[in-house]
Amino acid sequence: MRVGASGRPIWDSSGVTASSAGPGPVPGAISPLLEFDPARRAFIEPSDQIAPRDVPAACVITFFGDTVERLLAAGARVLHPNRWEDGSHPLVEVEHEGRRLAVLHSGVGAPLAAGLLEEVIALGCRAFVACGGAGVLRPELAVGHLVVVRSALRDEGTSLHYRPVSRWIDLDPVAADLLEETLAGHGVPFVAGRSWTTDAPYRETPDKIAARRREGCLTVEMEAAALAAVAQFRGLPLAVVLYGGDDLSGQTWDNRAWQSRADVRDNLVRLAGSAALRLAEAGTQHAPA
Repeated sequence: MRVGASGRPIWDSSGVTASSAGPGPVPGAISPLLEFDPARRAFIEPSDQIAPRDVPAACVITFFGDTVERLLAAGARVLHPNRWEDGSHPLVEVEHEGRRLAVLHSGVGAPLAAGLLEEVIALGCRAFVACGGAGVLRPELAVGHLVVVRSALRDEGTSLHYRPVSRWIDLDPVAADLLEETLAGHGVPFVAGRSWTTDAPYRETPDKIAARRREGCLTVEMEAAALAAVAQFRGLPLAVVLYGGDDLSGQTWDNRAWQSRADVRDNLVRLAGSAALRLAEAGTQHAPA
């Protein structure tokens, strides 16, 4: 560390100061993302800001805004608007299989998705199945084919604020098993495996795609690692299921018109709802990580 003319410290490339309080800089760490703080309470705690409400325990987290719009048009009730600067991300209630089910219109990207999950946990939801689309890294994964995420590569920043540094994060095996049982029970084909969670969809370079394929990743998306980390930190079950969208496995990108598949999207939300209800009934809460 050097000291500038103002008397304030100037960080050198090692990121180490002469003294620090709490977690502080990590010797040799290039990025502050490596400085995990295990403190249970943050300066702003969701439960201090958001009062619990009468909401369903089972919750589907979906990125399909068009599906949520159709649910609202069909009479879904808004439980909480979840207004952020980019607009509302409502938590709505529907009846599914004769029971109450919450559906969250999540935001795209790890920071927003994680923040919204924190808020609906504070509201009172307790069991989660997240569903969305993903880029496929294997050409055999057709548009609409389902992938249950068993582990995610942490190529984003948000999860590193919730769980100690590691390359991978494993998703809740009990929740994933129950999700797979639900899909199988409905006769829906799926595969299970690894996903690559990234913050930078325009930096999925050919070399990185090849490397992720070698590591066994089936899909690439932007939220799974962060959602898993938040759920584990809060001690709540969460599973993730994705459907095959655009194709990144070839020499050129193939959009495959994946966002036009309203039938696939709506059906996936229903399947996720069935799994979320089963997960809530099982009561598989865990000790916070």
